[in-house]
Amino acid sequence: MRKTFVMRGQTASGETEVLNFSGYKPGYAYRLTEFKLYPSTGIGSATNEMVGSITAGKTAITPTDPDFSNDGLIGTCQQTSNSNQAYPSSTNTVINDTYMITQNLILMVQDTATSTPINWQCRFESVKMTGPEEAAVNFKQFSISDE
Repeated sequence: MRKTFVMRGQTASGETEVLNFSGYKPGYAYRLTEFKLYPSTGIGSATNEMVGSITAGKTAITPTDPDFSNDGLIGTCQQTSNSNQAYPSSTNTVINDTYMITQNLILMVQDTATSTPINWQCRFESVKMTGPEEAAVNFKQFSISDE
């Protein structure tokens, strides 16, 4: 089994994507290790204020208002760029890389400056689990996604 793999795509601003883990291999869970955003248009000549969130919950978490006390929030990313040199670009990513994933996730992205589609990339790492660990992880994720 591959140790790491990438999911990536392009999503319209304000929309969601399901990151499908329903066909996972028994005895394995996955950890989010990287979450990146990249503009789809006007690179170097426009302002971008992109935000994204990844949740294990039942509904998407609005990336413009993330709540870090929500157990289902496992990743957020904020990236700004501006063609005006007085406003330097910045990227901030927060990942709960201890969260073991065994069920589908919801990704949501939004560009608050231009509302253009956003390219995103997530990197995951597979983790081998024992039977009791797998049961505990499945119960935790079920509890979060069933709220």
